[in-house]
Amino acid sequence: MSESLLASAQHLANAFSQRSTEFERARRLPADVSSAMAEAGIYRMFIPQTLGGSETSPIVSSEVFETLARGDAACGWVAFIAATSGSALARIEASAAQAMFNTPETMFAGVFAPNGKAIKNGTDYVLNGHWQWGSGTQNADWVLAGSMVEDPQETADKKPRPHMCLVPKDSVEFLDTWHSTGLQGTGSTDFRITDCRVPSAHVVGLEVKKSPDTPLFQFPNFTLLALGIAAVSMGIARAAVDNFIELAQSKKRAGSSTSIAERSYTQMQIAEAEATLRSARAFYYDSLSEAWDHTLAGNAIELDQRRNLRLATTHAVMSSAKVVDCVYNLAGGVSVYQSSDLQRHFRDVHVATQHIMVAPSTLETTGRLFLGVPTNTSTL
Repeated sequence: MSESLLASAQHLANAFSQRSTEFERARRLPADVSSAMAEAGIYRMFIPQTLGGSETSPIVSSEVFETLARGDAACGWVAFIAATSGSALARIEASAAQAMFNTPETMFAGVFAPNGKAIKNGTDYVLNGHWQWGSGTQNADWVLAGSMVEDPQETADKKPRPHMCLVPKDSVEFLDTWHSTGLQGTGSTDFRITDCRVPSAHVVGLEVKKSPDTPLFQFPNFTLLALGIAAVSMGIARAAVDNFIELAQSKKRAGSSTSIAERSYTQMQIAEAEATLRSARAFYYDSLSEAWDHTLAGNAIELDQRRNLRLATTHAVMSSAKVVDCVYNLAGGVSVYQSSDLQRHFRDVHVATQHIMVAPSTLETTGRLFLGVPTNTSTL
């Protein structure tokens, strides 16, 4: 299964790389592209096997996201959002999950941030809210909407609790807000939900509070999100380096008879860029492999492993941006033209760096843990 997924990802990456301009102009992925990833099994990688998903190793899934992003960053981004969103089915009643995941190509996407309010009304909840960063949601069958859940019948000192509500796409209003500098093809538009009745069985974690004891579901959702962002960023960086190396063979500076590949400065910079990317990638997959082996042995992921994973993901994103900046600058003026892939890689990676899961504040959190200082670890 792993080899099939990786082969499919490489095939799709090759095809999608020819359509990046189309994706950017549409500001979302076309239906045929989303369907192709669904049919390849990419969207069901984090869905329980008991429901028909594949429960793919996070090592393999990260390689899939990285490969897709080398072809087109938006495809890699939507793929990890959809796969991570599908993991929500592990925490609702099996009968409700099976009814939602009624075909292998069913797609889930959404926003974990609790920007909505779901108030209990009878046996259901009435959901209202406005969410940003709805990557891939316009192609999804079900949309996840992070919300604060309230029950008016509970005691006054019972505070609202964050949950995720699973809502059919037809109940969602998509807003034309995704006018961004990078990752334009992700369709990360705002969406709004108004007075939608959500059955309690569709509120993630409300009735089934514990995920299955299988290895994949020992990874917290926040960790899976951060892993995906880093994998996409490393894919972008690898594509940028490869694009530059090809360009450097023939590009010459004004007044020079030699290519920029023959310049000592270029050689030193590209060597450092390779070392930076490969080192970050090694740290990322080393931390991930350690955590995965730990869960395969039947253990829950420990705090030290969650710390290492978060540091590795943030470091991978920061390193990827540094590498892209390096080759963008080495290429010179050609980088600014829309005909250059380097300008798109530059824009894409710098949008990825803005995600809160890999924000500089994560360095403070992980640094406090290394130093033994009391730390809020809820977002790890």
